Amino acid sequence: MPVVKVVILNWNGEEHLRRFLPSVVDATPAEAEIVVADNGSTDGSLVLLRERFPGVTLLLLDRNYGYAEGYNRALAQLEADYFVLLNSDVETPRGWLGPLVERMESDPSIVALAPKLLAYGDRGRFEYAGASGGFLDMLGYPFCRGRILSTLERDEGQYDTAREVFWASGACMVVRAGMFRELGGFDGKFFAHMEEIDLCWRAQLRGYRVWIEPRSRVWHLGGGTLPNNTPRKIYLNYRNNLAMLYKNLPAGRVEAILFLRMVLDGLSALVFLLQGRPDFFREVFRAHMDFHRRRGELREQRRRIQDGAVASPRMIYGGSIILRYLLGKRRFGTMM
Repeated sequence: MPVVKVVILNWNGEEHLRRFLPSVVDATPAEAEIVVADNGSTDGSLVLLRERFPGVTLLLLDRNYGYAEGYNRALAQLEADYFVLLNSDVETPRGWLGPLVERMESDPSIVALAPKLLAYGDRGRFEYAGASGGFLDMLGYPFCRGRILSTLERDEGQYDTAREVFWASGACMVVRAGMFRELGGFDGKFFAHMEEIDLCWRAQLRGYRVWIEPRSRVWHLGGGTLPNNTPRKIYLNYRNNLAMLYKNLPAGRVEAILFLRMVLDGLSALVFLLQGRPDFFREVFRAHMDFHRRRGELREQRRRIQDGAVASPRMIYGGSIILRYLLGKRRFGTMM
């Protein structure tokens, strides 16, 4: 039997642990160890875990390293065949873990896998962070089966087929431990957002594959650690997306795509300004400045990634998801 560890990264998430961890404990088979890695919480998380969840393994980090580096440091202290990275604001039903492990065991080329992700607040609708499998368009914008930009479809079984995708959501993803270490884990400088897409991209460049297994489903609250629609989130998303594109795109496309993104990001910043959000406007430009400031460091990462590439990802949409959205095509349908 493979060794499986469900690892929840927590930072000041006492209320989420109180609300969601009971479902994880109840629905996870006894042979899979549940670990909470605490990112230096200052609330009542540790007291809650010790008093109410004595069967959960507690791993302490000395400060808040964010999602990316927090998981890097936590997983470096654990041994398993598969790690299940699970947000603290996810509810799991009985039977959620088995199909994920079965799919991973059935195909050694699959190194990252996600269940179907549904909205906790509207349980029949897909959730923004991953829906039923993630993709990228030609300009690096993420979208999902069941979620195009901000439009979320209802789950009517239309995306219940297990299949290859481009990225698995970090809200709930299974990773093959050996691959995670082989790739050096997440890019810790991302802190949060896009790190799982970057990891999946790097894995595909090495010839591995990423899948969705909709036989497993979980419910995600969303915004549990970093609230949605904040200046900080705008900054991280724009900065990390640029870094991801620069590291992983092939030589013939990287500069052209980055130029187009500079133009489009500038236009989106102007839209924020017209909407009366000068704080969002500033964060877009701060993200670009910080990306260009790091290009020397990123150039070395890019060299290592491109030198080790043996394959090209297949699950990139050849058009623009934004143009498609503006033309009124706001359902995934059969586009890929």
